[in-house]
Amino acid sequence: MPSEINPFRYEVGERELAELRRRIVAARLPGRELVDDRSQGVQLATIRELARYWQTDYDWRAGEARLNALPQFATRIDGLDVHFVHVRSPHPGALPLIMTHGWPGSVVEMLGSVGPLTDPVASGGPAEDAFDLVLPSLPGYGFSAEPPEVGWDAGRTARAWAELMRRLGYSRYVAQGGDVGAAVTDAMARQAPDGLAGIHLNLLRNGLAGGAGLPSQSDQERAALDAIGTFRTSGFGYFLEQSTRPQTIGYALLDSPLALAAWILDHDTDSYYKISRAFVDGQPSGQLTRDSVLDNITLYWLTGTGASAARMYWENGRAGAAAAGHAPPDVTVPVGFTTFPGEIFRAPRSWVEQTYPTLSYFNEVDRGGHFAAWEQPELFSQEIRAAFRFLR
Repeated sequence: MPSEINPFRYEVGERELAELRRRIVAARLPGRELVDDRSQGVQLATIRELARYWQTDYDWRAGEARLNALPQFATRIDGLDVHFVHVRSPHPGALPLIMTHGWPGSVVEMLGSVGPLTDPVASGGPAEDAFDLVLPSLPGYGFSAEPPEVGWDAGRTARAWAELMRRLGYSRYVAQGGDVGAAVTDAMARQAPDGLAGIHLNLLRNGLAGGAGLPSQSDQERAALDAIGTFRTSGFGYFLEQSTRPQTIGYALLDSPLALAAWILDHDTDSYYKISRAFVDGQPSGQLTRDSVLDNITLYWLTGTGASAARMYWENGRAGAAAAGHAPPDVTVPVGFTTFPGEIFRAPRSWVEQTYPTLSYFNEVDRGGHFAAWEQPELFSQEIRAAFRFLR
């Protein structure tokens, strides 16, 4: 049956892990960068230490067991096999929540928030704040199938997520996303499927386009514009390549584990330095530990999804170009938003209100960055509870 939901479990063979280690050892590295920062890209000392740890100390089996300890499933939607984690809360009346990861992430970045969101009592919160949690893998990411045709952009993914929630029997639910997940969640809100009661975001996607049309009078607004300008002039390489030539970079991502690791690390300044310190200095920021970072990278490697994941940027860019000049549908559901200080830019409330007139919750927190759920799962979970509390 096309709508069947089947249990999913992943166990990779030892041969694949041995081949991974062989390729790490055989890697040919460039000379040291000629600067003392990341302005030329991922630093050699970081990659060398990552390679050493990956080859000698890292244990994929621990990450694999962590995934397999959760209820995982797969179902075919719109011709594509979609993988998802589905954890029901032990507390009655839990609010269903679908959360979407981004690039270069996976469901791995969401795992730390599973406990706090589904069982808030264990974290000192009230049972009334509990969620039934659905964590899908984006098309072409992780254990979801690689799309066999063009067209799997954020909008099509949003429609698939609405069908997933319907298929799971949820007649009323909320959605959350950051990075690519923010684009999918925004699309869900604009499509307004039956049952969607509200959304929460931790990235204001329209700001990445340069901030045109957004207020620029306050110090906070100007600081956000400056941060966007810095990103677009010196941190935009991966975005441009994946939006225009994902196939080209894909050859390196599927052939070399260290090319894959470097490409994934070179996302944004804040998360790069946090991850670099975890490997070089042994000082992780929150849950951005060496093992969790390598769980995510290894998942990309073992599933061979470096190119297919990158293609979603191409798909979204193509869809955006086609929609240019046409106002998107209004968002009519309540919107929650949290600004994390280490994000690419700190979205001011004025920008979020202009983008989402139905803004019902806004907060700026004191720690965390682009990978908020991954780095600070407890704080992230507190924000999700607060944003949706009034919808219960």
